[in-house]
Amino acid sequence: MPLTLTLTKGVLKEGTEKQAVKELSDLMLKHHGLTGNKVMTPNITATVHVLEKSATFSGGEEFSGVWIEWKVPSFAFATKTVQEAYFEEATQFIHDLSGKKQPKNNIYINVVHAVDGAWNLDGRAMSNEAIGEELSKG
Repeated sequence: MPLTLTLTKGVLKEGTEKQAVKELSDLMLKHHGLTGNKVMTPNITATVHVLEKSATFSGGEEFSGVWIEWKVPSFAFATKTVQEAYFEEATQFIHDLSGKKQPKNNIYINVVHAVDGAWNLDGRAMSNEAIGEELSKG
């Protein structure tokens, strides 16, 4: 379940990106009842993109932002309860990690859902049902 964390340089203290990825991943597991799941945990991957302020915009103007994007099967982040809880905690965490300098309204989160069957674990295309079966093992 790839996480893409993109942020403007200087929003977070250099070197805290690893902490950000760990916490955002742990929160995802927590809100899906999968903390400690031996199948899901190693299948949460992440990339971090730190961009110069000259490459981040709002309304066509340079600004400092944070973008948290998840690409997941359609059963993840599927309820309003999970969405609201994760978004609130993730936003607060990034705000706090920035030394409370990054405004919460400039921390953006979105979720992209894969078509059922267009996901893989261990190199096999898997349906939501098949993924659920794998998760139940861990």
